[in-house]
Amino acid sequence: MSDESRLPSDWDAIVIGSGMGGLTCAAYLAAAGRRVLVLEQAGVLGGNSHVFRRSAAWEFDAGVHYIGDCGPDGVLPSVLRGLGLADRVTFRPMDPDGFDEIVLPGLRMRVPVGWDRYLGRLVEVLPEDKEGLHTFVQVCSAVGAEMRWALLSAVGVEPAEILKRTSTAVSWGRRTLHDLFGHCALSAAARTVLAAQALNYGIGPEEATVGMHASVTDHYLRGAGYPVGGGQVLAASLAEALTAHGGRFLTRRRVARIRVEEGRACGVVLDTGQELRAPIVVSNADYPRTVLDLVGEDHLPAPVVGRARNAVMGHPLAVLYVGLDRELPRDTNANLWWHGNADIEASFRSLAEDRFDAPTSVFISFASDKDPGTAALRPAGHANFQVMALCPRQLDRWGPSAATGDGRGYRRDPEYLAEKERVTEAMLATAEAALGPFRHHVAHLELATPPTQRRYTLSTGGSPFGLARWGRTGARPDTRTGVAGLYVVGQSTRYGSGITGAAVSGIACAGQILDRPLLPEVHAGAVTGDPGLLPERGPDWDPLHVCGGSAPRGTHVR
Repeated sequence: MSDESRLPSDWDAIVIGSGMGGLTCAAYLAAAGRRVLVLEQAGVLGGNSHVFRRSAAWEFDAGVHYIGDCGPDGVLPSVLRGLGLADRVTFRPMDPDGFDEIVLPGLRMRVPVGWDRYLGRLVEVLPEDKEGLHTFVQVCSAVGAEMRWALLSAVGVEPAEILKRTSTAVSWGRRTLHDLFGHCALSAAARTVLAAQALNYGIGPEEATVGMHASVTDHYLRGAGYPVGGGQVLAASLAEALTAHGGRFLTRRRVARIRVEEGRACGVVLDTGQELRAPIVVSNADYPRTVLDLVGEDHLPAPVVGRARNAVMGHPLAVLYVGLDRELPRDTNANLWWHGNADIEASFRSLAEDRFDAPTSVFISFASDKDPGTAALRPAGHANFQVMALCPRQLDRWGPSAATGDGRGYRRDPEYLAEKERVTEAMLATAEAALGPFRHHVAHLELATPPTQRRYTLSTGGSPFGLARWGRTGARPDTRTGVAGLYVVGQSTRYGSGITGAAVSGIACAGQILDRPLLPEVHAGAVTGDPGLLPERGPDWDPLHVCGGSAPRGTHVR
């Protein structure tokens, strides 16, 4: 008997996609007693938090490189704790004296925990910009703190009091980072240092808002960490909470459309033709795809459809996964942000003009330094790291087959393979400029391209970052939509990008459905899930296997 024939046709809620937003929402709904089904089109849960394995020796994170605000009162730890997962996910702290290292021509700076220490380092390396840096940090630290307060503590507070307590965010939050740079009269080098970590949200200073930049920076300055065991542990823990409370998930189930009847969501239709009913549908699918393909423009207000059609996504990424047959000579687990051009705004303008001869900036994440106790990452005495660069938005630069159809027929296209080989060599050269020669020690090397991202997550333009522009500057959709019973979660919502932003969208959405301020509740210590229901983890526990992956540690995966 097939899974489809055994699958109940009626649910309280159906969640499309298993990124952090979808899994978080589903787990909280299940903990509240709702019958929840998660449908994932890929072969494993997790979205950008999943890992993949190679050659019985290597494990690489697709999208989890570090997470901020990981202290006891941190946002993501609170979200996990609220489901009874406090003891199941451990964050290994990154160096508080320098969790990020920024390198420009003639300048090197380690980014420490705390706004005051951060300002001190900035002034130390950029003394001629001292006055402007003080103004910049004053604005951004205030905006970051105010936005965090509004997220965690504003429930039940009078609107006038909220406006009073978020005055800097109201003044600056939706203005661009470029505007604030101009207000502070900062040099090109200062702008580059301040926006050096823009790959955390995938857009440059002329598109990024002060609110986005400030909240992301504040997030990391509260303390950066890395989940012990890798990003898949996050998805696996949420999956355990979901199923322990009666929910269910299925992988390799692609939703063809969301059923809407008389202005209300009522279920989904799979690409097999099977129909599943539910009065609540939550889409963790790509936002424009949700609006234009899954729902259809006939069922949504014209302004929403127009904004979806004209939406601009964050830049896509090229990611080089590297395994070396030796350790790297490093004394820190810090990330490296290497910029060969000291004018970051000029670099982003080049990307906007589709110029990508070679990456002038890269982000390098050293997984084997961040998680040295996880043997699955690499063989003993070896190194595992990833080199990332933002790319132009045009997918057709990877060949015509990469920009058309369902994103599955490009991999043997000669134009795609030639461009992939060219970009691999260019990124290797840039990485060696940043780290010194290492290619003679390469034991594993592969490049993930924007078409790769599109194939695995169905994201518009192959971007992992969600919306860059949706109507006016700084606007992003809420988790509620113009269709009753239909919700959206993930990186395109107003809760921001990244693992934490996506998880917050999920708990916020569950709170709207349940009519409860879940995030403030769990941040204050409430636990909605029952830890006693969670399954035991034996010595061979494998987070990839929990998430539907069929490749246990130590197997060969092609």
